[in-house]
Amino acid sequence: IPTNLHNRHGLWHWQTTGTSGFRRNHVSGTIMAKIQIYGIPNCDSVKKARKWLDANGLDYAFHDYKKTGADRAALERWADRCGWESLLNRRGTTFRKLDESDRTDLDRAKAIDLMLQHTSLIKRPIAEHEDGQRTLVGFSESEWENAFC
Repeated sequence: IPTNLHNRHGLWHWQTTGTSGFRRNHVSGTIMAKIQIYGIPNCDSVKKARKWLDANGLDYAFHDYKKTGADRAALERWADRCGWESLLNRRGTTFRKLDESDRTDLDRAKAIDLMLQHTSLIKRPIAEHEDGQRTLVGFSESEWENAFC
């Protein structure tokens, strides 16, 4: 189990990352998951994001779409915050392989239904902070640093 020691707000914290993606703070003993990351583990953008979070000592839990699917309430919440257009991955082969009728006349409801049926249509990663005020779609180091550091 990898461990790290880092300074957060003037206090040193020793944390252990478990297989669940949660971190246990050995100073307080509490389990923390300040940021929830949604995606697919073998996605290059998700790998970069998780590596960046680990390098910056940020606490997160990972939600794997391939194992647990997507949640309508979460997709609707993200669409409210970020716009459904930013959530829909139109670049991938999954979108290109959709029937023409599915790709045309898209609106919020139709896009959310498609993303629920085909989780690869959800842009990755999506990062959501537990405060409910910070939701990011895709990985940009500068945006993530501004939002989470």
